[in-house]
Amino acid sequence: MAKLVNLNRARKQQAREEKRDQSSENAVKHGLSKAEKLLMATRNTRAQQMLDQHKNEDDHDE
Repeated sequence: MAKLVNLNRARKQQAREEKRDQSSENAVKHGLSKAEKLLMATRNTRAQQMLDQHKNEDDHDE
């Protein structure tokens, strides 16, 4: 006996899969992965800290 399939559910599932595939393609084309974003943010923070450590206190205009 054939398994019953809810056509609305199957249609929505197929649409979700197509949307997920499209978003994956766009992420590859245009975006950075979460790990790459985190790495970049960490490097920027570290560089800013290094610059802040080398500031002179006399540089402030008062």
